[in-house]
Amino acid sequence: MKKVFFSRRTVTYLSDLVETLYINDYFGFKDEAKKYVEELVREVEKNIDTMPKKKAPRYFSKYGDGLYYIRCRRNKNTTWYFFFSIRKDGYYIEYIGNNHIIAQYL
Repeated sequence: MKKVFFSRRTVTYLSDLVETLYINDYFGFKDEAKKYVEELVREVEKNIDTMPKKKAPRYFSKYGDGLYYIRCRRNKNTTWYFFFSIRKDGYYIEYIGNNHIIAQYL
């Protein structure tokens, strides 16, 4: 199984996501928001090898060349998309978005 690496941009995004989910009352407690994000990351790290991947549309080339993406559906309203490149030593996550923000580009 190859390793999964997160770019600096995506690490910052995930950290900010915890705050956003809590501040906007998606979760009543910050620990719940943090757990949600951690579970999302764990799912990707554990299953990226076996999840169906698609070539990313040209719109996403601003995050890197030759990107693919996978989907992670967390609930009936939200699907997360992880955009990554594949290298010899692993998967490099370059961008993360959800259906509320990027669906029109997929």
